Amino acid sequence: MPLPEVVVNRSSPVPLYFQVAEQIERAIQDALLLPGDRIANEVALADQLGLSRPTVRQAIQTLVDKGLLVRKRGVGTQVVNAPIRRTVELTSLYDDLTRSGHRPATKVLGLELVDADEAAATRLNLPAGRQVWRLERLRSVKGEPLALMCNLVPESVTNLSFLDLEAVGLYEHFRAQAINLRVAHQVIGARVVDNREAKLLGIHRGDPVLTMERTSYDDQGRAVEYGMHLYRPDRYAYEATLVDR
Repeated sequence: MPLPEVVVNRSSPVPLYFQVAEQIERAIQDALLLPGDRIANEVALADQLGLSRPTVRQAIQTLVDKGLLVRKRGVGTQVVNAPIRRTVELTSLYDDLTRSGHRPATKVLGLELVDADEAAATRLNLPAGRQVWRLERLRSVKGEPLALMCNLVPESVTNLSFLDLEAVGLYEHFRAQAINLRVAHQVIGARVVDNREAKLLGIHRGDPVLTMERTSYDDQGRAVEYGMHLYRPDRYAYEATLVDR
């Protein structure tokens, strides 16, 4: 697909490379450039835009650093799937994806009532052995696996057995049941995957993934959900704004 028209304003205080990068990024976000589309080489692009080669190289590198373009030997520069950026707030992945215009696909890998082990009972403030729903799902975007999610929900909170959890998000169900989430404790980390996890996520055994553990509480202070999620780092990132107090 040819590169959409890029117009630079030489009298603008905005650096030329940034103007070029911003317009290409917008074309990717608007699906005018799709994953797999090739970008002209630096020499051709510089000639097309009437810019210096270093300026074009800096624009392309900016988009490579953002994970929007990739350079492949013998192939050239191609558009890749942009990573999902998620702010650190009390929302679900399903909510964030749909809010940003994506259409997530969910596959339920398992749903069963199990006895809470000691770790789960502690996080959910339950007596050991109390039954919880164990829900495991694989979430994908544009046909590519993004996250492997395991959630534990106390049986006393809600009944998940009648839900179509491939069509309804867990937090969406909570809202429908007037379960109002108010606060959560969340830990973000990283580890490597085993064989099963790698196969489900479409990566290799031993590859690194982002991890997120979250215990969510409702407006009565009751723990209603404990989640253990794995995210592909090439497709997903957490984003936060930090303020000096």
